[in-house]
Amino acid sequence: MTTTRLYFEDAYLTEFEGRVLARLEAEGKPAVVLDRTAFYPESGGQPWDLGTIDGIAVLKVVEDGEAIVHVVEKSPAEETVRGKIDGPRRFDHMQQHTGQHVLSQAFIEVLRGETRSFHLGAEESTLEIGLGTVSEESLDRVERRANEIIFEDRAVKTYFVPQERIAEVPLRRPPKVEGLVRVVEVEGFDFSACGGTHVRRTGEIGLAKILNAERIRGNLRFTFVCGGRALASFQIRNRVVRDLIARFNVRAQDVTASVERLAAELKDLKKSHKKTEERLAGFESADYIAKAQGRIIVAVLEEKSPEAARAMALSIVRQGVFAVCFGARSVTRSHLLLARSESLTADLRTLVPVLAPLVNGKGGGGPSLVEIAGDREADLAAAVARAAALLGNLLL
Repeated sequence: MTTTRLYFEDAYLTEFEGRVLARLEAEGKPAVVLDRTAFYPESGGQPWDLGTIDGIAVLKVVEDGEAIVHVVEKSPAEETVRGKIDGPRRFDHMQQHTGQHVLSQAFIEVLRGETRSFHLGAEESTLEIGLGTVSEESLDRVERRANEIIFEDRAVKTYFVPQERIAEVPLRRPPKVEGLVRVVEVEGFDFSACGGTHVRRTGEIGLAKILNAERIRGNLRFTFVCGGRALASFQIRNRVVRDLIARFNVRAQDVTASVERLAAELKDLKKSHKKTEERLAGFESADYIAKAQGRIIVAVLEEKSPEAARAMALSIVRQGVFAVCFGARSVTRSHLLLARSESLTADLRTLVPVLAPLVNGKGGGGPSLVEIAGDREADLAAAVARAAALLGNLLL
């Protein structure tokens, strides 16, 4: 079976008629093969199109040799059907994919960085480039060059070239297919073997913006957005910057310095707070020791952070032959903490599998100190009481 790919002829086509060639099942869902379709199947880093066939939702579109399989919610009743593509989503993909071609060639032209892979995501897309490092200045040059091509509104052409003549085309990368090769040309700038959907002119890309870079497999992976996504991304970032400008009462270019200064102050405050908690733990632990009725000290410390509870427990077990069972809460979690003096040989780790379900959590530690973190709304008092009983049995 062969499906005529209407998106090759017109990437802007969003409605069409087709005839059902086959009805089958794919991934547990009904599916149909049509004689012609405008639905793009997943391929080359570009996701499949969404839309409807006779009003029935199309869930997935994949290639099967020369046929294109449409996975649908239910099989259409008629033999001649009408398909409708999600037009805004299709155009978004066209902007991102064409923008990727321009960025890929800009990386080669400016930095000799070849494209290793491309992924078109739902919100952002990525390009893996064969570069070990890149400076901010160099990245700016790549971005400027790509957007020069976009602003020049160059024609984007698609055509097929026989395999025996493909060497005459200055392709950016060798083709992965044999026979007729579909070439996407950004006029006078980039030539790529590609079966994706693209805009007619680079001006329709709007803008290409690189958002982030990270190392992967010895290369650099760049996150980027184009067109409508670039506008949405700028709007979000601009709102954040405006808010920071207002909060810090500074100019936009001084926001980073203000954030760095605040981060440094917070780091100093955390150090000071930790020292204060440790000193306070020493005083409070002495009070718990004085009131102890036996070797096991038990408490639910609702007003203490897990860090403060840990500091107090360690202070207690260092001052005498004691075991401690404390409960505390962080902003998002309930915490169980068990500790013992080194002279007590019980392995507290054996209690973790029994206690963790009481707070629907997970935990771990060493033989003399374990901590379990679970749901904040767990019955901490009951969990602490159960832990104390088990701890008492373990120390017998």
